[in-house]
Amino acid sequence: MSKEIIFTNVLGLDFFPPKPAVKEVPDWYRDTSEYIGNEVKKVPNDGSSSHTIKKCMPVFDAITSGYILYTQVDVQVTQQDNLPYYSWASQHAIDFHPIVQAPLHPLKNEAPYPKWMNPYAIATPPGYSVLFTQPMHRESVFTILEGVVDTDQYKAPVNFPFVLNDVKWEGIIPAGTPMAQIIPFKRESWKHKIGSNKERTELDLVIKKLKTLLFNSYKRQFWTSKNYR
Repeated sequence: MSKEIIFTNVLGLDFFPPKPAVKEVPDWYRDTSEYIGNEVKKVPNDGSSSHTIKKCMPVFDAITSGYILYTQVDVQVTQQDNLPYYSWASQHAIDFHPIVQAPLHPLKNEAPYPKWMNPYAIATPPGYSVLFTQPMHRESVFTILEGVVDTDQYKAPVNFPFVLNDVKWEGIIPAGTPMAQIIPFKRESWKHKIGSNKERTELDLVIKKLKTLLFNSYKRQFWTSKNYR
């Protein structure tokens, strides 16, 4: 049975509503050939793979998992006093966190942390949380700081601190730019252990099975479809 995730715009403005990530596949991925040199299915003489990243199901799953949230208005970035300056025409698009709130974060760039003010409240079923991350395998001028929120309890908008990848960058971040990728998951308790000979034997069988097919072996024998609508 499908679970339901609900997006509610607190401003009542669904100009750039969230979409399943599978509907926001980046152009570079669409334009990549499935086989090296646009060749048809053909095993190279040296036994290496002829697949490109287009045939890598883990990359496909990363790109298409969950949902995409978008920026809601154009934001212009200029430089004032050697720091980024943000301006926009409507809505409360951006707020800020001072550097002192995250002085040692690896993404800090000596500028205050701007924060996308996301107007969408997100609600998930009981026991489910959401991972907020930078839209995966997508080119962007900014990177959000990832987080996890228990959206079955906290059903209010979650905002996203971010940094410019180049603190000297100037230009316009258009309305409708992918802002965050959200992936719902079930909260469960886990414990870990180090594998023994039993696990090593199972691993060996998996590797041998993987090598029985020349093309799309992982997809055909191990992969499970994930559905987000």
